[in-house]
Amino acid sequence: MSRVHVLGIRHHGPGSARAVATALAHLDPEVVLIEGPPELDAVAPLAAAAGMRPPVAGLVYAVAEPATAAFYPMAVFSPEWVALRWALEHEREVRFLDLPATVALAARDDAEHGGPDAEPPLDPIATLAEAAGYDDPERWWEDAVELRYHGLDVFDAVRDAMAALREGHVPDLGTQRREAAMRRVLRSVLRGDAATIAVVCGAWHAPVLVPSAFPTQAADNRLLKGLPTTKVAATWVPWTSSRLARMSGYGAGISSPGWYHHLFTTPDEVVGRWLVRVAQLLRGEQHDVSPAAVIEAVRLADTLAVLRDRPHPGLAEVLEACRAVLCGGSDVPMRLIARRLLVGDILGRVPRDTPRVPLAMDLAATRKRLRLKQSAAEQQLDLDLRTPSHRERSKLLHRLLLLDVPWGEPAETARTRGTFRESWTLEWRPELEVALIEASGYGTTISSAATAVVTQRAAGADIAELSELVEHTLTADLPAALAAVLAALDERAARQHDITRLMAAVEPMARVRRYGNVRRADTELVQRVLTGVVTRIAVGLPGACAGLDEDAGRDVRRLLDGVQRGIGLLDQAGLREVWYGALRSVADRTGVPGLIAGRAVRLLLDAGLLDVADAAGRLSRQLSPAADTTGSAGWLEGFLSGEAALLVHEPELLEIVDRWATGVDGEVFDRLLPLLRRTFAEFPAAERRDIGQRVARLDRGDGAAGPRAADVTLDHERASLVVPRILELLR
Repeated sequence: MSRVHVLGIRHHGPGSARAVATALAHLDPEVVLIEGPPELDAVAPLAAAAGMRPPVAGLVYAVAEPATAAFYPMAVFSPEWVALRWALEHEREVRFLDLPATVALAARDDAEHGGPDAEPPLDPIATLAEAAGYDDPERWWEDAVELRYHGLDVFDAVRDAMAALREGHVPDLGTQRREAAMRRVLRSVLRGDAATIAVVCGAWHAPVLVPSAFPTQAADNRLLKGLPTTKVAATWVPWTSSRLARMSGYGAGISSPGWYHHLFTTPDEVVGRWLVRVAQLLRGEQHDVSPAAVIEAVRLADTLAVLRDRPHPGLAEVLEACRAVLCGGSDVPMRLIARRLLVGDILGRVPRDTPRVPLAMDLAATRKRLRLKQSAAEQQLDLDLRTPSHRERSKLLHRLLLLDVPWGEPAETARTRGTFRESWTLEWRPELEVALIEASGYGTTISSAATAVVTQRAAGADIAELSELVEHTLTADLPAALAAVLAALDERAARQHDITRLMAAVEPMARVRRYGNVRRADTELVQRVLTGVVTRIAVGLPGACAGLDEDAGRDVRRLLDGVQRGIGLLDQAGLREVWYGALRSVADRTGVPGLIAGRAVRLLLDAGLLDVADAAGRLSRQLSPAADTTGSAGWLEGFLSGEAALLVHEPELLEIVDRWATGVDGEVFDRLLPLLRRTFAEFPAAERRDIGQRVARLDRGDGAAGPRAADVTLDHERASLVVPRILELLR
């Protein structure tokens, strides 16, 4: 009898997991080998520790570049997890066999050296299931394999099927190297005195791990010789059920991890128990689902299985019964079922003594102190910054954002900025564990690491980037970093000659100055820098606005609005006077693009520094027949952008715009129509409708604006007085 028993499985397959458990109980092997990088050997014993709850993932990362990493997820229904726990519970030797991560991560080529999801075919069991007409590989496995074969015969059948699939197939180089590495580990175990060895591996590899089919050791050594390596570290990290799903992008994922968990953990009445869970979910969402409906759904699923010649209902039959009976044929509750039950939001746990970088340990301690719970499901967190504990939570989340560990994303930023409220959306994702490891190079605590990141970013940032960095540093409450950023901001503002970069810095600095009191921060240096920046902008703005092309003009127009918002935040008459003086210079200057000039006039009008008559005169001159039509359209866009109330309540302006729009040549109007549409599309629907009604009254001559200009009687006697002068100019 062979010492080696190869148990070919489907990754994350509950049917495979049950078969592995049965086979191990029968074989009682002295050594268990599991597909995976050998670096996981060092952390394998933790799988049996208290506090370990799948789904979890083995994580192996390059020490010099932690972002270069590989995950090896395992759920409670994963055959690898079943084999690992069996070996540990029975105190048997357990090892992993695959291409070492020291090589796989050094290669950085997933197509050549990646994990099991990098090779063709991705899922041989799914390929066989599809060929047999099944849409559920697990149901095919159960119907075609488990119900027909028993004990080790299951794996003999799988190995024969894989051998048939591999016949005539030449694996890619990466797969050849992986399988050579697997055989190298197996050879080393065979040199020992273990009487029985169980190998749990992907079904695709099973035929080449049978010792009688081994190539020569020299051939395998040639495949593995001279490969580059890198230093790596291994640990366990929590995983989520959603990350096991294919829709998450995980290559070896499955379509319904929640269903597979149910299949593996439910002892009997699988369909009935599942539909009871569906009914509980729907009732919790105020859907009317009776016990009789559940019974009817079970009967329908059984009937569909009989009609399709299946021994048991599969997922397809269960979902069809759900839709028809429990959901009234609607797909809306089915989406809820898919999200909450088919996929789920389970977040695994790892023991406290799992190897972690100091930064991750500091986060865990801080999270526990602040009573913040990690969850794979989205959570809404509302904070009142007047409360010390809430303010500490805010600091933590802002510091993590600076470290590129976005556990929380700010919500409702515009509505809550400047108040004592903050809203966050929290969701813990497994890849954040890698982000923490990567950020650990900056420090051993969240505070020190965030300070180091800010200081490093400040060293190479320009004034616009620094102004935003000041705001982020303030909200993260990093006093040492704030001092460094403010010093850099002061120094760079004095040397900055690009007016547009100075303009981009105004609004973030104004927010810091206005709302710094919410964070109890001293912003006097920000005020000094801001005053100097606005003064320099006022001096250089007219020249910076001249001779711009369309794209550059739109950028400057956007910056004008940003500076205006920033100035509006501050109750400082001196800065406003300086700024509005610059705007008047732009509005009066020739050679300025119409988009910018029109915007400057509008901002001055809104500030009460121009009256309507002055604005109407400027608008009339810009829209006169002698003016360039394209420039006129740009001026109009800059002038009208914002609130539509200007046209609604100032009929004089509306009449000028209407006269111009109806008087331009048809071909020109067609060319300008997209621009006009974009301008008016920004107005709310009710205001657009009001404008249309007022224009209609203009057409009839009975509106408040008076008759159309075309209907005014021409005074020929007065016109004749200027004709000689015009003729003289035209000669």
